[in-house]
Order: sequence, then C-alpha cells, then structure tokens
Amino acid sequence: MGEFKIPNHVAIIMDGNGRWALQKGRPRIFGHSKGVESFDKIVRYGKKIGIKFMTFYAFSTENWQRPAKEVNFLMELFRNKLKKSILDENNGIKINIIGEKQNLPDEIVKLSESLQEKTKFNDKMVLNLAISYGSRQEILNASRKIADKCVKKEINIEDIDKNVFNSCLYTLGQPDVDLLIRTGGGQRISNFLLWQISYAELFFTKTYWPDFSESNLDEAIKEFNNRSRKFGKL
Repeated sequence: MGEFKIPNHVAIIMDGNGRWALQKGRPRIFGHSKGVESFDKIVRYGKKIGIKFMTFYAFSTENWQRPAKEVNFLMELFRNKLKKSILDENNGIKINIIGEKQNLPDEIVKLSESLQEKTKFNDKMVLNLAISYGSRQEILNASRKIADKCVKKEINIEDIDKNVFNSCLYTLGQPDVDLLIRTGGGQRISNFLLWQISYAELFFTKTYWPDFSESNLDEAIKEFNNRSRKFGKL
C-alpha cells in the first residue's frame, strides 16, 4: 500500500456474520465467532499499514432486540475477548469501548474500564469498539452535557461550536472518519457515527464480514484514493 495515501481514521460496520453462517448450514452464532477472527486480522493489518484510528461497529443499541440466545452469545464473546485483550500486550494499541455502557452486563463494563486503563498510554493506534452503541443517543447525550455546562455557567451559549460538541462525544480528541466501510451488501449507515462521518468516503461491499480480508481493505483504500475529497470546495 506504499503508493497510496492511508486514511487516518477508518470505521467499519461489520455486517453479514449471521448470513455467512446460514449459507454454510451453521447457526448464526458460528458466524459471530468467525467474525472475531476477521476483526483481529483487520486490526493487525490496519496497524501494519499505518491507520492511526479504527472504529468497529460490534453491537448496536437496536441489536438488543435480537433473540436472547444470540445476544447472550455475543455478550460472552465480548467478555472473553476483553479478558484476552487485558492479558495481551496489545502491540501499542489504545483501546476504547464506546456506547451505552449502562446497558451492558457489569462484568463487561468492569473489563472495559480495566482494558482502557491498561492501554491508555499506547500510541501506535487508537481502536474504538462500539458496543451497545447508537449515534443518535450519543448526540443526545452530548447535547445534554452541553446543556448542563450552560446551566452551571461553565460555558455560554455563544461558546458552543463544533469543538465543544466534539469534546462531548465518545470519540473526543479524535479526528473525523475518513473512510467508512460496510460489509455484507447493505448500503446503510445504521445509526453509526453520524456526526463523525459527515465528510467520510463510503465504501460498500457484498463480502460478508467473516470473509473480509486484508485485500478487501486494500481495495477500499485504493477506492478512497481514487476519489476527490473537496469538502464543499470546487
């Protein structure tokens, strides 16, 4: 990828795990297990090629409506992954768990906090894992924080700008998304990083997440390089 500009912040909607499994005659939960392998592989490759920020959509606020068996399996996957990450070196990656943590099992919240504390000084890459995440809720929460600051006279209404708003988001201090990738054939944003992707390039692929490889990420980055990002300019 040396001849291409590497996007600074890549966000990925990991879609298609269940359909991938069903096509193979396996239960949906099998697809989620394979999806974790793809996640690990793409994080390693992203760091290798120089992506500085990656955000993965793992579980949305709407996903709580899925069958209890599938939700419980996913929570166990997250629990095991967080435990393993706490034991791993993490290769210089700073890890943030973003989303509505009050809806998560207590153990997952505690593991998330421990992992964030352990990796907070790592500086090779920032990895955001969105669990129980919904962008509309994130924006509402940010609005409430700003309103509270105004009530407490910490800021004036005239002080509110995009920098103040950014500081109240889960991704505070991070740059906007440059490239948003969605796997699985869907062409929707699905309530993901609505503020942060305002000027992102969108890349949709029919490849299911368990089959998403390093070459698929290369393809998305090549397409990113072929586009002219004008940000409203001529």
